[in-house]
Amino acid sequence: MAKKPTTPNTRPTADNRQARFEYEILDRYVAGIMLTGSEVKSIRAGKAQLQDAYCGFQGGELWIRNLLISPYSHGGYANHEPLRVRKLLLKQTELKSLRKSVQEKGLTIVPLRMFFNARNLVKVEVGLARGKKLYDKRESIKTREQERSARRGDD
Repeated sequence: MAKKPTTPNTRPTADNRQARFEYEILDRYVAGIMLTGSEVKSIRAGKAQLQDAYCGFQGGELWIRNLLISPYSHGGYANHEPLRVRKLLLKQTELKSLRKSVQEKGLTIVPLRMFFNARNLVKVEVGLARGKKLYDKRESIKTREQERSARRGDD
C-alpha cells in the first residue's frame, strides 16, 4: 500500500508578531535551521516561541539565540535543552549581504516566523530590520485602529 503524500503546513507554527511592531522589515530571507529530532516533534506540537529570539553572527555563521522550544513530552533521556543556540542555514552570498548590512548600516536580524515547508522541513523566516522610532509606532497603531473601525463599519 502506497503512502499518502503529506500536505505542507503553510500555517506558521511560531510567529513573532511583536517584531513587526518594533521593527521596520526591509528584507526577508528563508533559512533552514539545525535541530534535533525531539525539537522537530515539539515544534510540530506547537511548542515553540519566537518572542525573545534574535539572530547574530559568530565565526562567519548565523545563529539564533533565545528561541524557546519546549522539551518534547515523550522525549525521555534524549530530550533537548529548551534555550540552546541553534545554527541558521543560508547561502554564502546571503550571509555576506546580511553581515555587510548589519555592520555598515546598523541594521539587525530578527526571526519573524517558523514553519514547515512542502518537504516537511522546518524553516525560519528572518528579516533584515531597522528599529522604529516612537512616532512610527504611534503611526502603526493609528492605521491599525482605522482599519479595524473601517471593517466594523464605524465612523
